[in-house]
Amino acid sequence: MKVSGFTFIRNAVLYDYPITEAIRSILPLCDEVVVAVGNSDDKTRELIRSIGDPKIRIIETLWDDSLREGGRVLAVETDKAFAAIAKDSDWAFYIQGDEVVHEKYHPVIREAMEKYLNNKAVDGLLFHYLHFYGSYDFVGSSLKWYPYEIRVVRNNPSIYSYRDAQGFRIGNDQKLKVKPIDAYVYHYGWVKPPEAMQRKQESFQKLWHTDEWVEENVPKIKSFEYEKHISRLKRFEGTHPKVMQQRIATKNWKFDFDISFNRTTTKDRLKHFLKKYLGIKLGYRNYRII
Repeated sequence: MKVSGFTFIRNAVLYDYPITEAIRSILPLCDEVVVAVGNSDDKTRELIRSIGDPKIRIIETLWDDSLREGGRVLAVETDKAFAAIAKDSDWAFYIQGDEVVHEKYHPVIREAMEKYLNNKAVDGLLFHYLHFYGSYDFVGSSLKWYPYEIRVVRNNPSIYSYRDAQGFRIGNDQKLKVKPIDAYVYHYGWVKPPEAMQRKQESFQKLWHTDEWVEENVPKIKSFEYEKHISRLKRFEGTHPKVMQQRIATKNWKFDFDISFNRTTTKDRLKHFLKKYLGIKLGYRNYRII
């Protein structure tokens, strides 16, 4: 069984992405990792090279900044990395620049890839998600956070990144047939120094909206105000991946949240009622579980 990892990144230093941790977290499961490094205003390429693993292969890409509708450029960059993996790989492990896989899940992931290797009905593997927010001590607990997503796909040229690169589709806009596995992706996209988070917000919104929209809707402030953008959190009681330990140890900002002030929206209450009492799960599902 041969496995290729793939990811894309741009301006990782400027926006403080944990991209080296993301790559290192899947390296033990991969025979190679392709990193599509976009045209950056910082030393992103040098950062990737600093990992120093011969399994990493960098390709240089040029982002089309005119692709603003729905974050489409993110899917285009994902597809560039996917297309560059070894043709003889069986599986492709996708990781985004703010996602990390805990090493305790490596045996589960490898076992699943081996189990379904020859089952061509399985297009991919579905992972659970933990979304950290504000600091490494809290995770989102409202239903606004997506609970699952595909992160391992078969090396099939008919598979492509969908919309803003959150998931995948196959063929003529068909959902992938997937198997859920008992492994989590730790999403750290909402854990950054407030200054870096604000820079990211100002830049990232331009992948979806016009300059005029960003000018009117993104506050011109120095630091992102985490407390104003969240309703429910819970304390994280587990351990973080080993590759994250150094980053966590150097955290230099303070964020605390009194969970007694958690608020539940009407939408969340409705979703919870339907799931608990009627077995109905509302929400976006970009896959078919088989």
